[in-house]
Amino acid sequence: MHDSAWSKDLTVEVGGHGVVSHAGSAVLRLLADRTGLTGALSKAVARRGFSPVHDRGRVLSDAAVCIADGGRVLSDLAVLRDQAELFGPVASDPTLWRALEEIGDAQRARIATARARTRRRVWTLVAARHGRIPPSRVADVDLGKTVVIRLDATIQIAHSDKEGAQGTFKGSYGHHPLTAWCDNTCESLAFRLRPGGAGSNTASDHIAVLDEAIAQVPDPYRRDLLVTVDGAGATLDLIRHLTALNAVHGRRVHYSVGFDLDHRARAAIGRLRETDWQHVWDRDGEPRDLDGDHAAGVVELTGLLRTSAHNPADGDTLPNWPVDMRIYCRRERPSAGAQLCALEEADGWRYQLFATNTGRGQPDFLEARHRAHARVEDRIRCGKATGLGHLPSTLMAINQAWCVAATIAADLLCWLRLLCLDPALADAEPKTLRYRLLHTAARIVRGQRKRKIKIPESWPWANELAAAFHAAFALPAPT
Repeated sequence: MHDSAWSKDLTVEVGGHGVVSHAGSAVLRLLADRTGLTGALSKAVARRGFSPVHDRGRVLSDAAVCIADGGRVLSDLAVLRDQAELFGPVASDPTLWRALEEIGDAQRARIATARARTRRRVWTLVAARHGRIPPSRVADVDLGKTVVIRLDATIQIAHSDKEGAQGTFKGSYGHHPLTAWCDNTCESLAFRLRPGGAGSNTASDHIAVLDEAIAQVPDPYRRDLLVTVDGAGATLDLIRHLTALNAVHGRRVHYSVGFDLDHRARAAIGRLRETDWQHVWDRDGEPRDLDGDHAAGVVELTGLLRTSAHNPADGDTLPNWPVDMRIYCRRERPSAGAQLCALEEADGWRYQLFATNTGRGQPDFLEARHRAHARVEDRIRCGKATGLGHLPSTLMAINQAWCVAATIAADLLCWLRLLCLDPALADAEPKTLRYRLLHTAARIVRGQRKRKIKIPESWPWANELAAAFHAAFALPAPT
């Protein structure tokens, strides 16, 4: 039998009715409504004396649903609009454009406040469902109640001339936004769209984004925070700002920030003995060898960089930095093609430093805790797959508003996993959620003055999608 025999009796006709595609996206729309997000957005962007046909909060919420579903341009909203039997009236493309155009600095601030208020309700629902907010894990160690905020910048490539697109420090062309993510829930806490020429270690931008991110964390959970940044955060102003946050009564803010391998650090490393190095942990919490091709070690350098009672003549090479800051160094065998300094080329090790104000803890744990910052790359990658990787307009203002909708979309996917899905899909990335749930086709059946979504029994994830709908319907209505 020929491989193409399966298609011999197939025909195609345009004329089906009662069938909807992307039916799973209705769960996201339900979440936006049931968590109170849509209503909060409506109040945030409302204008006195202006009563549009399409409520602007609804339009922004629908844009976020569209982006979460995989939409990359404004015209992709047609996926919702042309299936009115399921989604009802949805704004046109020009209306969506106007809605984004109306979002300026003041509107973005009010939207951030609305999102923080909604997040507080969502975290209450998450804690009720799971018993607590999901903990951040480091080398198989549970960090407990600590809420981890991870800051990192990224590059948005521009393939056409857009406002703010410039040459970047990596030699590409586009924008250079700064982001903040919650490691516990994978939510987007803050996003600042910056021109491509913006610096990697601009302290004022890091401080602004950090403050926005902390404001998004619900009040009861701000008492125990860990902020992680890569080497771009090793600025005196940012470290001082993080230190000052501990002055707030009842709040503990720890940081773990990449530090520069400068002449001070190289001099300190040169004074170390081989026996000073300690084991580091692998991802499962097991110690790695100190020798061999995959060897790695960690050591504290603070005593060699600060004046001590044993070495008063050495002087303090960190006189302006906070006194509670500790410096650690990790070493490992360099990978092929790694760019090394003269010290690293001479002794065959690659060195990486980080600073922290955590006064307790073994070097191996603190090093593993800092190394987990690499997870922010996964958050950024998923964010770029959810609208942040493509800016639809040549205008900076429209693209900034689009990024607001995209970060809301990222949150909706997080809330879907946390509030509606079983463990089998609780860690699924956006592409998997779209393929298995959001893009499912179903029938709409009317009867007894109601509409019923009938998911095909043959769909492998039919039960998971039905359970997600039931969980969304079961959420208490916002007050």
